Amino acid sequence: MNEERYLLIIYLILINTMSLIMYALDKFKAKKKKWRIPESALLMSAACGGALGAFVSMQMFRHKTKHPKFRILVPVFLVLWIALSGYIIYVTQ
Repeated sequence: MNEERYLLIIYLILINTMSLIMYALDKFKAKKKKWRIPESALLMSAACGGALGAFVSMQMFRHKTKHPKFRILVPVFLVLWIALSGYIIYVTQ
């Protein structure tokens, strides 16, 4: 694998970890009636590559699962990132 592929993998690990933590933190803050992370920031983390972390966190913490924009956009972002990553890692040489 070349350096760009390793960087992509490292980026995706970091952004997905960050996204999972953001969703978990927002759920915790919602329960405590504290300041929340804006929905736009949560969706942006998924759009920027953290869709897997967002999806896992949504399922683990039952957070944002009733909001249509999250139920639709997070899986769409996940499919797009899987396709893009697969293309970059396996197709481009």
